[in-house]
Amino acid sequence: MKSYLKIHPKDNVAVALCPLSAGTVIDLEGRTFSLAEDIPQGHKFAVSRIPAAGQIIKYGASVGTAGTDIPPGAWVHTHNMHTALGEQLTYTYAPQASGLPAGEERFFQGYRRTDGKAAVRNELWIIPTVGCVNSIASRLEQLAQPLAAGTIDAVAAFPHPYGCSQMGEDQENTRKILADLILHPNAGGVLVLGLGCENSSIQVLKNYLGPYDPNRVKFLVCQESEDEIAEGLRLLKELSSYAGTFRREPVSCSELTVGLKCGGSDGLSGITANPVVGVFSDLLISRGGATILTEVPEMFGAETQLMDRCINEDVFGQTVRLINDFKAYFRSHGQTVYENPSPGNKDGGISTLEDKSMGCVQKSGTAPVRAVLAYGQRIREKGLNLLNAPGNDLVSSTALAASGAHIILFTTGRGTPFASPVPTVKIASNSPLREKKPNWIDFDCGTLTDHGTITELGGQLFEYVLSVASGSPVKTELAGFHDMAIFKQGVTL
Repeated sequence: MKSYLKIHPKDNVAVALCPLSAGTVIDLEGRTFSLAEDIPQGHKFAVSRIPAAGQIIKYGASVGTAGTDIPPGAWVHTHNMHTALGEQLTYTYAPQASGLPAGEERFFQGYRRTDGKAAVRNELWIIPTVGCVNSIASRLEQLAQPLAAGTIDAVAAFPHPYGCSQMGEDQENTRKILADLILHPNAGGVLVLGLGCENSSIQVLKNYLGPYDPNRVKFLVCQESEDEIAEGLRLLKELSSYAGTFRREPVSCSELTVGLKCGGSDGLSGITANPVVGVFSDLLISRGGATILTEVPEMFGAETQLMDRCINEDVFGQTVRLINDFKAYFRSHGQTVYENPSPGNKDGGISTLEDKSMGCVQKSGTAPVRAVLAYGQRIREKGLNLLNAPGNDLVSSTALAASGAHIILFTTGRGTPFASPVPTVKIASNSPLREKKPNWIDFDCGTLTDHGTITELGGQLFEYVLSVASGSPVKTELAGFHDMAIFKQGVTL
């Protein structure tokens, strides 16, 4: 079993792939030294002397600055290094040649909607327009469970606290996300549940929907109904009759869109799970599909790697604005831009935001960046897309689904049981997590510390995702979980 790894030839730190004890002899590139202290799994240790104020190099790039002289064999973490990132920056477009050879066409067993869109699930969704009717939505979800039969995969409600007492862009965000979910092809039938006096009422939302299939989308205003539960069940039965007519059929994976997300990362995330997802992303894109990378604050410090892969100067400019506008958002609320990483990230071995970001962007693979999406904007380009959304797991995963992701790949070193509106594949960066939480984890990348290659495991993940797209349930679906969260940005009236 491998016990440590120097990721890039330029690095002056290595990563412990398992817990290493003080005194362990390290033999690396013809040099031998002993560890000065215990090094937890996923944490860094110096492989050469790093002077005070010198750069800590990992992934071949700076991930922070040494706060003191660090000798070979010393633990390198928050106690002796700090971020070197500044505030808003100026960038220069330095395009790098990137492109992927076309891969053989592959298919999954999906659904074809009447508007031509492909889907990987055939579910009934109950979407409240306002938090006031959340309890009704949840009650309808409970009573309508018998409708999840035949080709209908699930009945799910999506409670949220918004839809009223919002202003400006904040209210627009809610309306856009709700409309995006109503139109999402994974729902074979949608009941839109309104109260009647809210700002984001059904009549208002219809303006955001555009053309829709009245057989697939039904509306219920609770204030106008004598018995909203009975009426809601009647409408759900109508929707189930319609949705039940859909059958799985072969669909090209060129029509598949997958969201890329990480959460509760550890020091192995950027070595195992995230690069494996990057291989998957390249495999899907090479076959004409699309992936969406989000978590803008977790691009800080690694953004130039994405900028240099932009297909043209216009997309580069949009990426620069994506980064700098998010920094301005933090500052406008009087918050520190580089508050990341979280306590859990630090426990897992991530020391600075640069460290976290360099691992995070590994999920994007090597494909060119073809488009930048605003929050709530639906995908329009095949290939790799960047999406404006925060790092929060539920908010960003909902944003990925709203932008058109059929499935989300969620890498994690700490574990989490949350779900999203679409199948959310939990990918462990370390095998102990998979062993401890088999009811959470769908795919284990921790095996890379013992055997196999990133390329091989990326191919296995590709096959697994096609099986999920064809109906194989992920752990959160088996548990009956469906979650959603909207990006709150404004005042509450």
